[in-house]
Amino acid sequence: MCGRFDQSQTARYYAGVLGWTDAVYDSASTPAWNVSPGSYRPVMHLEDGERRIDDVFWSYRARWAEGKLPVMVNARMDKLTNRYWKPLLKKGRAIVPAEGWYEWTGEKGKKQPWHIHRKDRAPLFLLALANFGSLSEDRAENRAEAGFVLVTDAADEGMLDIHDRRPVVLDAADAALWLNPELSPEEALDLARRLALPVDAFEWYKVSTALNRPGAQDPQMALPLAD
Repeated sequence: MCGRFDQSQTARYYAGVLGWTDAVYDSASTPAWNVSPGSYRPVMHLEDGERRIDDVFWSYRARWAEGKLPVMVNARMDKLTNRYWKPLLKKGRAIVPAEGWYEWTGEKGKKQPWHIHRKDRAPLFLLALANFGSLSEDRAENRAEAGFVLVTDAADEGMLDIHDRRPVVLDAADAALWLNPELSPEEALDLARRLALPVDAFEWYKVSTALNRPGAQDPQMALPLAD
């Protein structure tokens, strides 16, 4: 599960890490320490061979599914070849760069957020699917029609015992392979399964409960709490 993430570097910084010096930007986003669904965030993808970083709405629902299915923020990796997700797996593969993501422990009303990140503190390249096609005219009412979701997989034993799912994260070089349009959906899925970073690549610490409020932003939110 991933319902919030830390994207506290600029889009140009993440592009530099990935070696995208020639990327085309359509992003006005600024760094954010507490990214919530329903916001527009920089997403990296290829369009007609061109490297692009565009602000995309975090949440997705196919237009035909309105009134039938809920708006999604994540997509299970084991479901990506079904009728709903396969069109995006074929033409909508993307990367969402981040510093980490958040999960919570504790009872309702006393939730404790945790910041999960790479042990070496390198950026995370989260696998995503997005609809980069044309928008309907009533964009304001159907923003999720052209949104993105993060791909998740089962959380293995040894990770912070907070949720049974976690985002799929690749190294920078492998993330570039995920975007290769010559890969079939099946090949892309196989790549994600083989190259996803294992549990022992990550660590975590408690952060301020100020992060519990969606939309709140402060650099202190991503810092570890004092013991």
